[in-house]
Amino acid sequence: MLVTFHLFYSSNATLAFSGLRQSVNCTATKMSFFSIFGSNQEPGAKPSGAETVAKLCDRVQSSTLLDDRRDAVRALKALSKTFRLEVGTQSMEILIHVLQNDRSDAEIVGYALDTLHNTISNSVDEDEDELSNGEVKKADESHIGEQFTEIFIKKPENVTLILDLLVEFDFKVRWPAVKLLTALTVHRSTQVQQCVLVSPMGVSKLMDLLSDSREVIRNDGLLLLIQLTKNNANIQKIVAFENAFEKLLEIISEEGGSEGGIVVEDCLLLLLNLLKKNSSNQTFFKEGRYVQKLAPFFDLQNNEPKSLDVGWSAQKVNNVNSMLQVVRTLVSPSNPQQATASCQKVINQCGLLKQLCTILMASGVPADILTETINTVSEVIRGSKVNQEFFASVSAPSTPPRPAIVVLVMSMVNEKQPFVLRCAVLYCFQCFLYKNEVGQEQIISTLLPATADASAITAGQLLCGGLFSQDSVSNWCASVALAHALKDNASQKEQLLRVQLATGPGNPSVSLLQQCTNMLSQPTAKVQTRLGLLMLLCSWLANCQLAVTHFLANSANVPFLMAQVAEHVDEQEALVQGLCAFLLGISVHFNDNSNTTFTKESLRNLISKRIGLESLVEKLESVTKHESYTLAAQKPQLRYSQPEHLLIDYEFTSLYKQLEGSLCKAVCSSDDAESKKTVEDHDNIVMQYKEIIREQDAELNELRSKHKTLEKEHKACELQLNEQSSQIQQLKDQYTLIKAQGGNGEDALRIAAELKELRENQQVLNREIKEKDDIIEKLKNDLTIADAKSVLAEGSSASQNQVVELQSTIQAQKKEIDEFNLIVAAQKDEEQRLKGECLDLTRQITQLSLAVDAAPSGDHSSLVAEKAALTAKQSETQALLAQAEDQNTKLSTDNQRLISTNHNLESQLKTLTENCSSSTSQATRLQGEVDDMRDRLHELESEKEMCKKEAADSKQELDDLLVLLTDTSNKVDEYRKKLKELGEEVTEDEEEEDEDEEEEDEI
Repeated sequence: MLVTFHLFYSSNATLAFSGLRQSVNCTATKMSFFSIFGSNQEPGAKPSGAETVAKLCDRVQSSTLLDDRRDAVRALKALSKTFRLEVGTQSMEILIHVLQNDRSDAEIVGYALDTLHNTISNSVDEDEDELSNGEVKKADESHIGEQFTEIFIKKPENVTLILDLLVEFDFKVRWPAVKLLTALTVHRSTQVQQCVLVSPMGVSKLMDLLSDSREVIRNDGLLLLIQLTKNNANIQKIVAFENAFEKLLEIISEEGGSEGGIVVEDCLLLLLNLLKKNSSNQTFFKEGRYVQKLAPFFDLQNNEPKSLDVGWSAQKVNNVNSMLQVVRTLVSPSNPQQATASCQKVINQCGLLKQLCTILMASGVPADILTETINTVSEVIRGSKVNQEFFASVSAPSTPPRPAIVVLVMSMVNEKQPFVLRCAVLYCFQCFLYKNEVGQEQIISTLLPATADASAITAGQLLCGGLFSQDSVSNWCASVALAHALKDNASQKEQLLRVQLATGPGNPSVSLLQQCTNMLSQPTAKVQTRLGLLMLLCSWLANCQLAVTHFLANSANVPFLMAQVAEHVDEQEALVQGLCAFLLGISVHFNDNSNTTFTKESLRNLISKRIGLESLVEKLESVTKHESYTLAAQKPQLRYSQPEHLLIDYEFTSLYKQLEGSLCKAVCSSDDAESKKTVEDHDNIVMQYKEIIREQDAELNELRSKHKTLEKEHKACELQLNEQSSQIQQLKDQYTLIKAQGGNGEDALRIAAELKELRENQQVLNREIKEKDDIIEKLKNDLTIADAKSVLAEGSSASQNQVVELQSTIQAQKKEIDEFNLIVAAQKDEEQRLKGECLDLTRQITQLSLAVDAAPSGDHSSLVAEKAALTAKQSETQALLAQAEDQNTKLSTDNQRLISTNHNLESQLKTLTENCSSSTSQATRLQGEVDDMRDRLHELESEKEMCKKEAADSKQELDDLLVLLTDTSNKVDEYRKKLKELGEEVTEDEEEEDEDEEEEDEI
């Protein structure tokens, strides 16, 4: 007698298990089922594993008593590790059936969950690897767990069944369910994530695990959420909305912060999953004031007075390292600029930057923590002037005190320091100078003869020391650091030309530029050193004609570069050759012809004869194809494992990409081919002024008309958005009232209808925004044509006084426009804050709903208190909305003032037009109005983007509100079903309302 079980799974799983199932069935066929009981069994013979499992499965299916089924499932659990394959293939469908029909018995459900977990999970004890017949299992059986997982999740309702079991508070059920879900997610994360998303309140059930008082369930729930939130932005947003940040930070605090155990690290890993590459969660984290709650984690001295003086445990190192990565996620250069800037501001204001700098300058900090702290501080100050100024004021606790930047540069040029630490210091130095002209001036000033202090060690002196040391890594780092001190700063490039170096006693001093070229030409110089010097020289000479003149003053420089480019080299030297060609192209492009020996034309002739123009262009193009260039262009941070990998800098790739095309044209073009305007051409242009001005006057009148139309449309869009925001708030208030009253079917339907109408209005608004975008694009084209025509009028001689007067007037108008932009930005921040408050109110409503579900039916006092609290919160939100309206009134007043200023400017331009009698003054006026229209066009584009963003935010809020409404309807259905199960009467009207609601949901 054989028992046949049908498993429904994919064709792939069927093929994979065909051989395994045949072996099991063959064994069962050879022995009679009755031999298990010993009727025809030979003395001393034992039943096989497959026969025993088959007998137990039949017992689970055929037994009518719950005790018998429970004993059989318990026996299957005991065999599930030893006979994993047999139990999985024969009992999976049976165990799922047990979970569906015997849910009232916690013990049998727990046994069934444990059995499924043992068959799916790969964590099998080593001492259970031997079979009863002495055969040994193979070490690698991970594919068995994956195939069982594929069979299980082939039916999504199986995963939903496990999620439903998480609601059970019994430890025997809840813990095995968590473990089983974790095992399924490890093997098939994408499919399980999809099942969780479509399951009603699926994520909410998982979040309840974090509030479980039993630590083992809470900790395993953390591991499950870590797996589920990987690479799934939707689950990440829902988890964050379910108050995950607050719960995780509370667990971290309860577990001891940085001194905590593995649970703290798990919480931080979950935080990383929620925040990394998720701008929505990052904004919610910042606006929820959770950044301020990170500061106590880094207050190591207060947590443990001697923590910085004694050794750190391995777990503490992991905890602090993970928390530093959380901070870096908020200020990553890959995030949107506005989001990064706001997080940098908050980190400085709450004192977190100060605590990070304290760790940076403390003694006894492990090397890997120090490295990660330097990288974190780097990204916190990158591009933020306030944070950069604070970092410049930090001093190391030494005697005498030294600036932190000096101490870090000392580590960078010290070859005894770890390589990753030196890279981190260089990254910090680059971030300190990023968009920081004051910092660049401070570094260069320490090298100038008039300001250099011989008694003090400065960052500039250390950089020069590293530049000319015997260590190639120090040469490269110092060269790149100096190049960043010169980036986009022409004045500092000229100042650095004044730096003189003493080469030895009695020898004349040489300039820093000359010393760099001398080192570059040394035959013993390493590739890494030469690449660093070439990047420094290219950054120095680019966009600086004076530096090019100094470079060409040394007659040996040009022949050296040509020799390097012309010779045949191996692949390792190809990058050096390409940068030499780049430096040679800079010498041509930014040459002012002040050096009669090396003018632009003479350099082109030399390149053509000795190298060949095509060959030089080929050398330039070969750099961008190099692997090192491609890797360096990806991220600003230096992520290299070996010193020899340091070849190209990130910022240099931007400079190379910017100048490559211009240099190719400069080298290949000829002065004779350049078109120059002659006197006759100029006269012809002047003769055409009158006709051109007439055409442009007509075009400007048309542009003014379009401008007024756009302003009207923009105001209409703003009114519609305000009305839509008001409707959204009304719907939220109505929804709150429904929640407080326990749910009303008719109100729910009415709100759903209003939501549908509001969505239609949203679509109309989107179409209007698109039409406005088309009008603005046409206006751009018209302005481009007007601008091209106005270029013809530049050759005319205009009255200098009138030009100055018009420019000053335009500048005043631009200042007024900047003030208006600041006011708009302030209003936008206020609206964002208000949205955050609304989000908090929605979360509180959800928590109240959960409390209503969990409270006993007679506990009315607690419900009344919760309702009163919700009402107070509602009043507070209304007060915030009143404040927002006041801000809108103020913005309207400022807008009217800006319009009045625009009218004044137009009056001034009209007066200037009437007073001007020559065609030259008319051309000047025309150019001014074109510029004014271009500025206004930029403003309209900015306002349009804000309008689109607000519309998108409004749509997101509508979707969230509809989801909450659907959840409320589902809960009402569940309550009515529970009332029926408890024997309570449900009126026919209520049932009809249920049917109507179901039909509405289907629609």
